[in-house]
Amino acid sequence: MAVQSWIDIVKSSKKTALIHDGKRKIHYHFKDGKEMAEEYDLKTDELIVRKWRHKSTLGVQGCWQVEVGEPLVSTTASLDSDVIKENCCNPVFVRKDTKINFQWRIRNLPYPKDVFSVLVEPPERCIIIKTSNKKYYKKFSIPDLDRSQLPLDSSALSFTHANNTLIYKKPKEILTFEQELLKELKKLKGTAEGDVDCKTQ
Repeated sequence: MAVQSWIDIVKSSKKTALIHDGKRKIHYHFKDGKEMAEEYDLKTDELIVRKWRHKSTLGVQGCWQVEVGEPLVSTTASLDSDVIKENCCNPVFVRKDTKINFQWRIRNLPYPKDVFSVLVEPPERCIIIKTSNKKYYKKFSIPDLDRSQLPLDSSALSFTHANNTLIYKKPKEILTFEQELLKELKKLKGTAEGDVDCKTQ
């Protein structure tokens, strides 16, 4: 089963842990050269951040791509006033998961509920959010389902207009995997910041 193969890949990866600022930070190195970094809240065990980094065909380390959590802000753009940057009023699409749901929020999109439509496209393995006034269109997949090769289920999807929140109920296979993974991660001996031993040459 595909879920089991993803579990095996994660378990066989090289992992390092760091406890800092009320978070458990885990860095994964996979055999194919990819890297994944995750941050969990120490009190609630909820995933706050997940980001990926890939090497290019020439072996150059790429930039971090955020999958869960707030998008990375470019410090160079904010420091240099001459750089062209995105308008802060543009819609911002952010994934913030809970223990039982995949969850996405869209900020800066002040339209009534009847303007929005949410569609599930199982053949393309994606979800589409669009507005009837043609001001917003977003097509995205759920990487967790893709990695585990689980089908998209339209009955698991719901939309709350109050916070422009889209919710997809996690399948039981994902919930079981996440519980198993969390148990493994808690066994890792995480160093607190400042406890790292520096080797002298």
